[in-house]
Amino acid sequence: MKPLRVTLCAAALLLAFGPVQAAVPAPAKGKVSAAVADAAGKRFLQLADEYYDAIARFEPVGATENGDNRFDDQIGMAIAPAERARQYARYRQYQKRLNAIDRRALVRSDQINYDVLAFELKTLLSLEPYPSHLLPISQMDSLPITLANFAGGEASQPLGTVKQYEAYLNRLTQLPGWIDQAIVNMKEGMRTGVTQPKAIMISALPQFQKLVSATPEQSIYYTPITKMPASFGAADKARLTAAYRKTIGTRLMPALTRLATFLEQQYVPACRTSTGLADVPNGPAWYQARVADSTTTDLTPEQIHAIGLKEVARIQGEFARLGPKLGYDGAPAGLPVWVSQQPRFFPFKTEEQVQAEYHKLNDLLDTKLPSMFTLLPKAKLDLRLEPELSRDTASDHYTAPAADGSRPGVFWSVVTDPKKYGNTGMTTLFLHEGKPGHHFHIALMQELGLPNFRKFGGNTAFTEGWALYAETLGREMGLFEDPAQYFGHLNDELLRATRLVVDTGMHAKGWTREQTIQYMKDTLGYDAVAKSETERYMAWPGQALAYKIGALKIMELRQRAQAKLGDKFSLPAFHEQVLGDGTLPLSLLEAKIDHWIVQQQAAGR
Repeated sequence: MKPLRVTLCAAALLLAFGPVQAAVPAPAKGKVSAAVADAAGKRFLQLADEYYDAIARFEPVGATENGDNRFDDQIGMAIAPAERARQYARYRQYQKRLNAIDRRALVRSDQINYDVLAFELKTLLSLEPYPSHLLPISQMDSLPITLANFAGGEASQPLGTVKQYEAYLNRLTQLPGWIDQAIVNMKEGMRTGVTQPKAIMISALPQFQKLVSATPEQSIYYTPITKMPASFGAADKARLTAAYRKTIGTRLMPALTRLATFLEQQYVPACRTSTGLADVPNGPAWYQARVADSTTTDLTPEQIHAIGLKEVARIQGEFARLGPKLGYDGAPAGLPVWVSQQPRFFPFKTEEQVQAEYHKLNDLLDTKLPSMFTLLPKAKLDLRLEPELSRDTASDHYTAPAADGSRPGVFWSVVTDPKKYGNTGMTTLFLHEGKPGHHFHIALMQELGLPNFRKFGGNTAFTEGWALYAETLGREMGLFEDPAQYFGHLNDELLRATRLVVDTGMHAKGWTREQTIQYMKDTLGYDAVAKSETERYMAWPGQALAYKIGALKIMELRQRAQAKLGDKFSLPAFHEQVLGDGTLPLSLLEAKIDHWIVQQQAAGR
């Protein structure tokens, strides 16, 4: 799931829940007539729909990934400078139209939607000066790889009908044009000093070389033809097979060959040898904008770095207390490596055994969660194994249910070798990716009657912050009484805390790639992910900050509510407040919870 990226608005933003520093809504300056209210509501909802459709058409693959399948036959050309300029002009026009709507005339739900839209538009416009379109490809993110991952029909793009096969084929037809534009952009980046770090492009290069095949039939993009449903008629089968073979062979393969050759011979040699975003033109300001975008706060990189160091120290202290309970008496930093060497933590022989353990956990949570939640999604959660096609490159993850209810939410477990699938992290992983993490939040978003820009959008700080917060509920449910499962929880938490240190270290404090990798090895106690994680943060500056910052904010708000409400505090009611209006920027969430606390205090007097 790739939520829309948003950042912090000005402090003067009016909030549906009152100003951030105040606990009650500001009084309206005058009553609004029913006719004015009705007209304002219609104008706002029309604007909101136009805004979302503009985003979905600008980045239709992102819409597909967010569960909106209306534009599955388009890839868009968001990286083209002219189209990018037109899109930002649209944002400015939407902002002007939004400011002309009397917010007081809107019902409460639309006041919230108004504030979120104002927040998003300000965010999007704040990113305009920074030429992200000159960096269209990395080892983490590119359109050719995304469409290749769609080819199996198990991802966000459905491939079960003739129309859906035609939609995917139409995307393949458009991909060569995108590739050629990407090459033009990267050449401009080479000229202006806006390139990817060389290290991550060396890692990325094999991905693009593997996309080139000797024949269309050997291409990963031909996969839909190899899995064509038996229900398709003979004429459709023949037509689609010929069309896929021609498009891949005569258009797509030459374009992919051009891309792989350009990357190897021109781009990688010209890439910068530095690590952080601060080393490109206007880099420090660009990174600060991305930090705000990712966290939906006004925290500085220096503040986040300090938070990370504090969290790392706290979790390492927990390791020191936990080690002896597992039979380990060494230094805390050595605990993860020791656990990875204990056969008892790798009990599986088959992938079915791994799945059975997740099903057992799912059943247990069905008995535990009703005491914590009264607001639940209607959509079911399926547990499935990652298909073999993508198993080598995927990690355990969640995909959202279809907006029309045609498919459930799915927790995908990735089991490449069951004998190497450790069980210590399974509980915290399922709490995060399954329930009450992503499923309770993302599936519910489809059911709240929100405008499309909110149903299919959002922000990473709330989305991933909620999922990390959901992990902590395992302790209250007694799921971490097993020291091995508590270790798995802490181990994952330590990684998220370490991200705060190294992301800001690389992009704001001048850390090198090698220095970052070493810090991760020293802090996490193992080096299995140090290189790949470091290069992820190099490719996506600021993105990994959202997880821990979001979780810390939700926990802070819960602790504040508990302290102020005492015996009147209700955990299910708190969770309903957090989730009940959908994804919110953290400043809006804080204002909402503060207002709720005041309401609860008043009700108890």
